[in-house]
Amino acid sequence: MYAIVRAGGRQEKVSVDDVLNIDRVSDEAGSTVTWEPLLVVDDGKVISEATELNGYQVTAEVIGETKGPKINMLKYKNKTGYKKRLGHRQKYTRVRVTGIAAK
Repeated sequence: MYAIVRAGGRQEKVSVDDVLNIDRVSDEAGSTVTWEPLLVVDDGKVISEATELNGYQVTAEVIGETKGPKINMLKYKNKTGYKKRLGHRQKYTRVRVTGIAAK
């Protein structure tokens, strides 16, 4: 059984006991996050209608915060001596999916 959920502006394919990084949420470690699924697949049965999906809920436990890979950027203009080095590291929240069930 798996579900497609919208988490932090992206759609993620999740099943029970999956650990994934989503965009940062303000919840603390140990708290529970719930999502409404966009699609549920249960033993080959695909559920995508909104009326049937209202009965399903995906729950996940917040593990903690993590950071993504460092992205290095370099700005350079020819013949002027202008160089600028920039970097960015995105912050994520790590969650473990605990259940996909009917309400």
